[in-house]
Amino acid sequence: MTPYSLAFYLDVVTTGTVLGARPGDSPERVAELLGTDFAEYSFDPHHLIRDYGLTEFHWDRARPGLPWSGHHFSLQVHRLARVDRSTADSALRARYGRFAPRLRFDKLRRLLERRGVPLVEVPELPANAPYFRTFRQPDSQVSVTFVATHGRHRTPSDLRIGDVYKLGRPAF
Repeated sequence: MTPYSLAFYLDVVTTGTVLGARPGDSPERVAELLGTDFAEYSFDPHHLIRDYGLTEFHWDRARPGLPWSGHHFSLQVHRLARVDRSTADSALRARYGRFAPRLRFDKLRRLLERRGVPLVEVPELPANAPYFRTFRQPDSQVSVTFVATHGRHRTPSDLRIGDVYKLGRPAF
């Protein structure tokens, strides 16, 4: 059996969902699945973010009055190394238990490969290279970004080389 938060990350990479919530789901559907304990940000009438602590869902729309369209979700794994582990969403903790302060990329990749779930490296954005590397799971389209090397003001000082920075999946 895989302990605690590691099982959660394996589920996300394998299914492309967070407790069944897909990146294209409406804000109401995500709240049904993850709960109503979130901070909401809307910097303009076209963008909406709901931050559950570890999980963020993003939506956009062409103009006010239209329904929100799911854009992506991300798991801000790096936050767990900075603050107490209760940062993980209450719905996640209720299902998976305690969350470790770090997620090692090599361990995640090895466990996924044992389950027949490969990760393929994708080109890193020039602004992030060489500090980060990103791999994507071809079926679920979940990406995993980890610290490849340290750079002053480029990478979090509380993460080690090989620690996962974030996971994410776009809506299609």
